[in-house]
Amino acid sequence: MRGVVLAGGSGTRLHPLTRITNKHLLPIYDRPMISYGIEALVKAGITEIMLVTGGTHAGEFLRLLGNGHEHGIDRLSYAYQDRPGGIAEALGLAERFAADEPVLVMLGDNIVERSFRATVERFGGQQGGARILLTEEKDPVHLRHLGVPEFDAQDRVVRIVEKPELPPSHYAVTGIYCYSPDVFRVIGTLEPSGRGELEITDVNNYYVEQGRMEYDVLEGFWGDAGESIDAYYAVNDFVREHGANKD
Repeated sequence: MRGVVLAGGSGTRLHPLTRITNKHLLPIYDRPMISYGIEALVKAGITEIMLVTGGTHAGEFLRLLGNGHEHGIDRLSYAYQDRPGGIAEALGLAERFAADEPVLVMLGDNIVERSFRATVERFGGQQGGARILLTEEKDPVHLRHLGVPEFDAQDRVVRIVEKPELPPSHYAVTGIYCYSPDVFRVIGTLEPSGRGELEITDVNNYYVEQGRMEYDVLEGFWGDAGESIDAYYAVNDFVREHGANKD
């Protein structure tokens, strides 16, 4: 399996902090945010990684990460997204890098307390399709800003609703997804959403409709450090006190 870390976007929700740098280069406790995503993939056993970024600060990732060897990466590649076209479009840039291998995709502003190595191992025994990580979120106000799965009586995901007014469950989709190689064909069939982007929720719902979607519930803390200024500092506080990416 190969890993894709997405570190693009304009970071408008973290203005004014992101007026002078990419949000994934902002500090979380004692190191840059992007370091946590890289560490999470390496701890999950993924050492061939592509980092997808964009904007005017892309070169700073190369200065920070270099060839990746100091971070436990065997092969680190880079891709440049020349415009904000959505998560699915950013993933599409990794098609040649993936080279018909399954991929784990992680949004670079996601911070987790516990390793998700077990999810990678379960996906390895899965017959293709997709596997996503969910987190329990009991605050309905917060759920209205996230992707929320709806379940049937057998606890299978029947659809994922983006930013629902009435959340169909108390779980949220994190920014960590496993896909079989045919994900790039799926991306090629997508139409831009109303905001002009290729949406990862559309990719996930394709696999749901095909009956090829599995999921795990993430253990421990999950935070989206790019969600807002308040969320950014809440993630900082948690990591300072409890750490991240623990086995």
